[in-house]
Amino acid sequence: MLFRNARLLSADPRRPGAGLVENGAVAAKDGRIVYVGAEAELPAALAAGAEATDCEGRLVTPGLVDCHTHLVHAGDRSAEWEMRLAGASYAEIAEAGGGIISTVAATRAASEDELVAATLPRLDALMAEGVTTIEIKSGYGLDPENEAKMLRAATRLGTERDVDIVRTFLGAHALPPEAEGDKDGYIEQVCRVQLPLVAGEKLADAVDGFCETIAFRPEQIGRVFDAAKVHGLPVKLHAEQLSNLGGARLAASHGALSADHLEHLDAEGVAAMRAHGTVAVLLPGAFYFLRETQKPPVAALRDAGVPMAVATDCNPGSSPLTSLLMAMNMAATLFGLGVEECLLGVTRNAARALGLGGEIGTLEVGKRCDLAIWDVEQPAELVYRMGFNPLWRRVRGGR
Repeated sequence: MLFRNARLLSADPRRPGAGLVENGAVAAKDGRIVYVGAEAELPAALAAGAEATDCEGRLVTPGLVDCHTHLVHAGDRSAEWEMRLAGASYAEIAEAGGGIISTVAATRAASEDELVAATLPRLDALMAEGVTTIEIKSGYGLDPENEAKMLRAATRLGTERDVDIVRTFLGAHALPPEAEGDKDGYIEQVCRVQLPLVAGEKLADAVDGFCETIAFRPEQIGRVFDAAKVHGLPVKLHAEQLSNLGGARLAASHGALSADHLEHLDAEGVAAMRAHGTVAVLLPGAFYFLRETQKPPVAALRDAGVPMAVATDCNPGSSPLTSLLMAMNMAATLFGLGVEECLLGVTRNAARALGLGGEIGTLEVGKRCDLAIWDVEQPAELVYRMGFNPLWRRVRGGR
């Protein structure tokens, strides 16, 4: 396969900036990139006999990566959103038995087939904007049977659609009603029953937790991370969204792939993430939807050289967002990221947040040929426009 006559935004760290190549070409064989660079320098042997696509000067980026979603769930929480409009806080709704627990009830009541059917429209919306890899968390089952059901549904989505699904076990998301307030007892069940089940059935690629005053304390999350290590699974963490409990430092100390949200991240957390190579995943959809005012310390992360990814956090309660393009616009307008930072945030850095930096996220020889081809003149248009999808063609594995 040959994609020629293109402007390439390679996101290759060895090239200046975002790695823009004018008059470029990408060649692929067996789904892998074998050439990326100026079309004038394309070896004749690669061009000969190739199935060529004339991109007609369009912008070509790596396929987009949505590295933080809760895409699989049943029901919605529009009624709670109305409550928030009337003044109730996210924490108040959760403490009153709403929030995550209401989605747990709906998800437990749904069959695996029903979860797949409910999720497909959300997945299709993201794929239509050039997403080729997406992370999907569990966390609305909160018992062995239903957590496994969610992850099986997520696995099936990768067979229903031409997209890569990365599955994350989020048993430590909230306390189920049957736990009767016993957080330590529930965490024990997560570590001794739920995690071994999903690991044994190879249903998870990583383990996540929610470290927050309305969820679990750092020492409880630490137990989950220790159990994940036993099963050979990498970890990540919802950290410092509503308060600063030191979750980012905890995650970094466990070699976490990412720490996500980070509105209340402090200098010590930034330093820990830098020291351990943990990616900062920014979720402006939740910040916007919850009408928060405390922004992530973007300048401190930037100055420290901490990679920043951007994701939708698609979920029914705090970010019912199915547009990664809109997430980029929000990251720029609300958090102050530059265009280049936004684009790297949904390609190179998002891939790194999933532990897939060696496989996807940039246009480099040897990586999988996942592309998004855009009907735009400037990369900034992908961040600047709202409610506009200029995707011309989506390519996964060279197809």
